Amino acid sequence: MRPEARGSTVWAASPRTASVGFSSSRMIVARNLTQRYSVHTPVSRTTKVGPRAGSEAAPDSTLTVLDRVDLEIKEGEVVVVLGPSGSGKTTLLGLLAGLDRPSDGEVEIAGVPLSTLDEDERAALRADRIGFIFQNFHLIPTLTALENVLVPLELLPADRAPSAADAEATARELLGSVGLAGRLDHYPAQLSGGEQQRVGIARAFANQPVVLFADEPTGNLDRATGEEIANLLFELNRERGATLVIVTHDLELSRRAHRIVHLAGGRIDRIEELTSSPRPNADTAQSHGTDR
Repeated sequence: MRPEARGSTVWAASPRTASVGFSSSRMIVARNLTQRYSVHTPVSRTTKVGPRAGSEAAPDSTLTVLDRVDLEIKEGEVVVVLGPSGSGKTTLLGLLAGLDRPSDGEVEIAGVPLSTLDEDERAALRADRIGFIFQNFHLIPTLTALENVLVPLELLPADRAPSAADAEATARELLGSVGLAGRLDHYPAQLSGGEQQRVGIARAFANQPVVLFADEPTGNLDRATGEEIANLLFELNRERGATLVIVTHDLELSRRAHRIVHLAGGRIDRIEELTSSPRPNADTAQSHGTDR
C-alpha cells in the first residue's frame, strides 16, 4: 500500500482539473526517454577440439525501441501517438503510464518523477488516478459488466474509496452513459466486441482519472462500431476532464485530437498541432444503442 505521505505528495501539487478546458499546466513530461532491450544472438560457431570444445554464443546485441524522446502533454489535452508498427508507440505509452521503467530518461506525472516511486507506489498511483483502455478489452471473464467497472473503485485508497452503495451507483451511471444500462449482469462472453469496449471505457473513467491512456481503443472493432466507441471516449472525456493519450493507427481518429505525435524508428518525427478542442464526429454522433 502507498504511504499516506506519498499519496498526498503525488497529487497535492496538481489536483484533478474540474474543467474540461485546455490548460497550460504540464501533466506529463518525458525527458530523453530511451528504451533498449538486450537481444540474445544465436550460436555463432561450434568448436570441435581443445579445451573450448562445444558451442560458442556471440555477444548479445541491443535493440533500441525508443531513442531520446522528449515530450510534454498539458493538463486536459488530447494527444494521439501515431506511427507504423514497430515505431515504439506502445512502448512509449507503457513508459508514460509507469507500467515499465526506461533504460534512460525520466517521466513525470503531475510534477512527480516516476523514478522516485517504488513498484508498489507506482501501482498505487495507477489505481488512484490513471485510467486504461486496451485494444483487447482485458475484462475479467468471471465478472459481470457491473462488477468489472467496480474493480477500480475497490482499488482506490482509503481517502478516496466510496461506500459500496456509492461505488455501485457510480458503476451503474457509467455503464448507462455508454449505453449498457440493460446489460449490467452480462458477462464479457455474452457481449459483442463493441459492448466489451464500452465496458472498458466505463471502467477506465470509474476512478476519476487525471490521465487516461488508450492503446488502440478501436483496433479490434469494425469501422462503424469503432466510430461509436471513439465518440463515447471523447464525449466522456469532455465531461470528466482527463488528459487523454491515445495510441492508434486510425488516421480519422487522430484528426480529432489537439496534437498528433508522429513516431518513426523510435523517435519523434514531428508533432502536428490540430485544434484547441477535440471535435465530435458529426456523422456518427448519435444515441448510444448497443452494438451486436
